[in-house]
Amino acid sequence: MQDPVDMAAVAESGRPASQLAPRDLVTLAKPRITFMVLITAAGGLFLSRRMPGVEMLSAATIVSTLLGTSLIVAGANALNMYIERDSDRLMPRTKNRPLPAGRMSPRVALWFGVATSAVAVPILAIGANPLTALLAVLANLLYVLAYTPLKQVSPYALHVGAIPGAIPPLLGWTAGTGRIDAAGAVLFGVLFLWQIPHFCAIATFRKADYARAGIKVLPNVTGELATRHTIVRWTFALVATSLLVVPLGVAHHGYLIAATLLGGVFFTWGCFGLRQGSGAKWARSLFGISILYLVLLFAVLAIDP
Repeated sequence: MQDPVDMAAVAESGRPASQLAPRDLVTLAKPRITFMVLITAAGGLFLSRRMPGVEMLSAATIVSTLLGTSLIVAGANALNMYIERDSDRLMPRTKNRPLPAGRMSPRVALWFGVATSAVAVPILAIGANPLTALLAVLANLLYVLAYTPLKQVSPYALHVGAIPGAIPPLLGWTAGTGRIDAAGAVLFGVLFLWQIPHFCAIATFRKADYARAGIKVLPNVTGELATRHTIVRWTFALVATSLLVVPLGVAHHGYLIAATLLGGVFFTWGCFGLRQGSGAKWARSLFGISILYLVLLFAVLAIDP
């Protein structure tokens, strides 16, 4: 019996779903997210060289770490799309993905996700070290088996999902140092804390889409005002944590000044959300500011002498 998604593909596109377009396989990997993750992993690699006793990294280690990270993230994203193919049909921004649009059999996405995830592990274990490979596997499993199904159950799935989302810079760090230490934990903490206000902003201006798909998000469960308070609290924690790399020797006074200014802008804009009447327009602007903040923060961290 033919898969119903395959039948939809034939009906809608006039060709069998087995005739895959390369761009659909790329879409499974969520390339923009994978690229952002790759940048943070590269940042962890680069910064690890500032620690005492860390030798210059070989080209093989750098390539293996970045390639393995790309593959493990691409695999997790593909498996996420496989699991969420039904709910993706209900949201405008996801309904044209390969699976809900019927351009691809779910089996293809499943095997693509499993294969890319599996290939990544030996690349990281041999090219970097076993600790880096173990962390990558943990991130993959948490994202696919914990965060993805929890989205239909609790808005606090966000906090679970922030763990694998924060592991990539730690992959770069452990590939360079071979250990998890205080400085590496701070890099993890920055990415973990950043994701909370970032996603709360998305959930605020897309709350109707998430409600339609049955995904639990804070604005629809605890209300918008409580969500804005959450944004303020977690942004404050983020800014404070971002300054800890200075006493740990990863960055110096130039970074301290820049991180304080960037954090001040981000935190102040988050506080504007507490005003009466703040809504989707403010949330969209905060979303944009959150991305700019992270990019500039890591840029300053990288160039700090």
